[in-house]
Amino acid sequence: MSASKAEYPLLDRINGPDDMTGLIPEELLQLSKELRQFIIDIVSLNPGHFGASLGVVELSVALHHVFNAPYDKIIWDVGHQAYGHKILTGRRDQFHTNRKYKGISGFPKISESEYDAFGVGHSSTSISAALGMTVADNIKGVDDRHVVAIIGDGSFGAGLAYEAMNNAGHEKKDMLIILNDNNMSIDPSVGAMKEYLLDITTSKAYNKVKNDAWNLMGLINKINPNARQYVQKIENAIKSIVLKQGNLFESLNFRYFGPVDGHDVIHLSEVLRDLKGIPGPKLLHVLTKKGKGFPMAELQQTTFHSPGKFDKKTGEFLTKKSNTPQALKYQDIFGHTLLELAKGNSKIIGITPAMPSGSSMKIMMDELPDRTFDVGIAEQHAVTFSAGLAAAGMVPYCNIYSTFMQRAYDQVIHDVAIQKLPVVFCLDRAGLVGEDGATHHGVYDLAYMRCIPNIFIASPLNEIELRNLLFTAQHNPTGPFVIRYPRGQSVSADWKKPFKEIEYGTGQLLRNGEDLAIISLGPIGNDVASAIDELEEQNLSIAHYDLRFLKPIDKKLLKQLFTNHKKIITVEDGAITGGMGSAILEYMSENNYHAEIKRIGVPDRFIEHGTNEELYKECGMDKQGIIKAVKSMISSKFLYKAI
Repeated sequence: MSASKAEYPLLDRINGPDDMTGLIPEELLQLSKELRQFIIDIVSLNPGHFGASLGVVELSVALHHVFNAPYDKIIWDVGHQAYGHKILTGRRDQFHTNRKYKGISGFPKISESEYDAFGVGHSSTSISAALGMTVADNIKGVDDRHVVAIIGDGSFGAGLAYEAMNNAGHEKKDMLIILNDNNMSIDPSVGAMKEYLLDITTSKAYNKVKNDAWNLMGLINKINPNARQYVQKIENAIKSIVLKQGNLFESLNFRYFGPVDGHDVIHLSEVLRDLKGIPGPKLLHVLTKKGKGFPMAELQQTTFHSPGKFDKKTGEFLTKKSNTPQALKYQDIFGHTLLELAKGNSKIIGITPAMPSGSSMKIMMDELPDRTFDVGIAEQHAVTFSAGLAAAGMVPYCNIYSTFMQRAYDQVIHDVAIQKLPVVFCLDRAGLVGEDGATHHGVYDLAYMRCIPNIFIASPLNEIELRNLLFTAQHNPTGPFVIRYPRGQSVSADWKKPFKEIEYGTGQLLRNGEDLAIISLGPIGNDVASAIDELEEQNLSIAHYDLRFLKPIDKKLLKQLFTNHKKIITVEDGAITGGMGSAILEYMSENNYHAEIKRIGVPDRFIEHGTNEELYKECGMDKQGIIKAVKSMISSKFLYKAI
């Protein structure tokens, strides 16, 4: 899909930043207008991250107009706001493949373009990476390269950003941080930093001083460049008086500039050009509006963070409605069930790191706000905060996306598992998550959690078991309980049934069979059941075991499995290295059983982006892949080995 040149006369001439250096102010305005419309046109038909990229259109244009990328390094934090950057750096004609299988990535990626200085996907990494590149240049004797990190106010609340700022301020290297302040991440930003930024942006006295000082610096600089530093000292002193406190950023040895209008591309370009001539660590505070230029995205910023297909004129969603009557997902079942449990148990507390809407924690947050906490993009803190609650006798349900739980691994071990604290970890987005790709697939949690002592790990076969596991978890006094479930899968309308406690460490035999046995873990077991149905039509008799608990593993069920079957297939929606299949092999070896085992799961490589259907097929984890594996094993000669 390529757009007509008549629609984007200026944008179609931009094949890279070199084509932008000579643009006059009027052309910068025109380019910003065309770039915004191009993003709207493409993303409305090819779903992806929307509001964030619209909010930084002018900033993207100004950056590539002023800086000399790829020699100068431009690093986007998270990267879901980098669509404009991608379009301006030679990927305009490929942009319609964004987030599609074998197409360009939805995030900056070093292997995709020399203009993507650093690969991203998770938040708050940009300042650390920028400092690393700056120090490397210093060591190599490179003194003419500019390094710029663009970080949002939501990402800025994470600990990694503060660690990097502290280190960068100490090193006093020449680098620029642009704080893109739109008061949003996916949901509205929370925390004291948000309030601090609000104080800066709403102080009329401070902003008048800032504007007067900035203009004075520019005027004097034309007469005597060395005079700028004296005016800066005057400005800093007045800032402290007006704000009644020292500037946080300047206390970290960053020279603070702003706030400035992030949608004034001409002024932004002038400011960035001026900052190029100022040495040392600098922070430019830019105010933007998420979804800028598309009215519905401005009004519904969370909804339009990553919408499906929509009408580019009205904003009406075009995605077909599900045939499921209520079209509920696993996330919805979690949210409704947690609220139901919390109403019956006053000790239950909900915690999420900046994902109340995506995880459906907001359902409880709306009704029980005093017992629900959005801690911001701070997964480490979320886990240890939960540990503190558990140590004080509460029952915390800590909901974190599987891929983000990786960031809090030490806290799970050190603060929860060692102390046997009963924190319930609800790992959302487990397994392959589609178009977000390698940085977001939740495929490692089974392997990295399984090796931790004192921990329970379970994955429900369906929504009824999810409810029962959530119900069971509140009565666990002996250690952390991990419950993992997938992203976005629809569930039946008949989901609300009376709770039933599940015995820890128990699986179940779902059907008997003689030719071969399949053992699965989690909702992927439904694909296994569908494959077995088709195989039975071909006169094959396949047994199906649902492990349900990876830890403690059901030894009684496994003894039955190995006693009755010599050909076994394991199926899991996770990394094949160290996961459920590995646990089965370990049990077989330790108990001197002999069987031919084929493991199906995510192979030992990073899986890129695409639809879940495409990725499951690539990994041999779809229905047809399971059928193929069964037929291959049945036809093979039994060699008493593990494949």
